[in-house]
Amino acid sequence: MNNHIVSIGTANPGESIPQENISNFMKLAHGLDQKEGRKLNFIYKRSGINTRHSALEDFKYSNPEKFTFFPKNGNLEPFPSTKQRMLVFQQKAQELAIEAIENCLEKSTTAIKEISHLILVSCTGMYAPGLEMDIIHHLGINETVERYSIHFMGCYASFNALKLADRICDSDPKAKVLIVSVELCTLHFQKEYNENNLLSNAIFGDGAAAVLVSKERAGIQIKGYQSHIYKDGANDMAWYIGDFGFEMKLSKYIPGLLEKGIGHFKKRLEEKFQVSKIKHFAIHPGGIQILKKVEGAFGILPHQNRHAHATLGKFGNMSSATILFILSALLDDKTLEGDVLAMGFGPGLTLETLLLNKI
Repeated sequence: MNNHIVSIGTANPGESIPQENISNFMKLAHGLDQKEGRKLNFIYKRSGINTRHSALEDFKYSNPEKFTFFPKNGNLEPFPSTKQRMLVFQQKAQELAIEAIENCLEKSTTAIKEISHLILVSCTGMYAPGLEMDIIHHLGINETVERYSIHFMGCYASFNALKLADRICDSDPKAKVLIVSVELCTLHFQKEYNENNLLSNAIFGDGAAAVLVSKERAGIQIKGYQSHIYKDGANDMAWYIGDFGFEMKLSKYIPGLLEKGIGHFKKRLEEKFQVSKIKHFAIHPGGIQILKKVEGAFGILPHQNRHAHATLGKFGNMSSATILFILSALLDDKTLEGDVLAMGFGPGLTLETLLLNKI
């Protein structure tokens, strides 16, 4: 008997911030002249993103006097350290995670005391004993709960959490596994004006999602999965801990590399999942160009991947939480049923695939 994604809850910090407001903040932070400012506006308008959320309110403003995290001067000096950013993560992440968990369990018949396993996912913040321990104590989860943490794997990390949950339920049919992904990507804003920072600053947002996985026949069935590593792109998508936040390496060649990589693995994916017969897709929206390249490689129409486009437009790329937002939208879509192929990409380059069935 297959395991199922029973319910999903999501949460975002603060009010949504229009992409135009964030663009104005970036022009100030980067110290751009009128010509470079127009280039930045062009990139933001073509990003496929309308709004994003942030744990920091500063991105709403182009007036430094309104900043509460960054220094109230035009050059943002002294620039906040990694320690300062991790303190914000500790302050904000628990509240967001609990909101997502409560939203998730409200949609199920499972009580908090029934949770047997907890898997925390985050690429944007970490500390010990850890966010998962704070969640356990705050919500009163049983002290016998098994807990796991998946850190720093990038945008595909929730795929690994879902696979781990599936294997746990296979080994323990009574297990009720709670996955919690919390990503505060905007904490790691980098002000140096270069290609990597320009791209990452334009697309990342903050969010949290919680997923309940068990043997209960409800929601979305987990049918299978497969991983692929494409070594050629290892240096084009990377993630480092710097002195002033986490530093993303995100080259403009990634959409093309993913297209090439998928071409390399397309035959294997067809053999395993019969992709050509699948009508519904949930592709991690690393950016609008990534969606277009992946859709083109498989002959997928945007309508078949509509929830990914809608999630990107409303929230941006929330790293590992993004795919869970897309799956939440799939769960709520009463018009959609049948097989769904989910795909996620991250440092490596790594491609994760997950075959699901919407009941």
